[in-house]
Amino acid sequence: MDIGEEHGGGIVFFVNEKEGHALVAAKEDLRYHSSNCAEGRFVWDDAKAACHDFVSNGYRDWFLPNKEQLNQLYLQKDVVGCFADYSTGYWSSSESNVANAWLQIFMSGFQSHGYKKYLNRIRAIRVY
Repeated sequence: MDIGEEHGGGIVFFVNEKEGHALVAAKEDLRYHSSNCAEGRFVWDDAKAACHDFVSNGYRDWFLPNKEQLNQLYLQKDVVGCFADYSTGYWSSSESNVANAWLQIFMSGFQSHGYKKYLNRIRAIRVY
């Protein structure tokens, strides 16, 4: 299995040969949204729930990546493709404190924490 190949309902973006698994990203950002928000924009709690509820190609075990997994996804963003907006942040599942969670800007690779009520995009991942 190689980075960029289609497997397990998505695109492989990380391979751990030592442990015998890979991380697979959904083929596009989730299109749903938090209430009263633009398409594809989520507050953090809704982002986690949307990834958990996501079903693609019969796979139901998708989740919101943690900040390390999100950085790996950023590093392979051109291989995975179909990111809606590089200037917007993408949520991770990693919390920095009770009010903030980590996000990553795909234009620069910059990781920071943001208020959980801010609106950001999401890309679901799964282990394959």
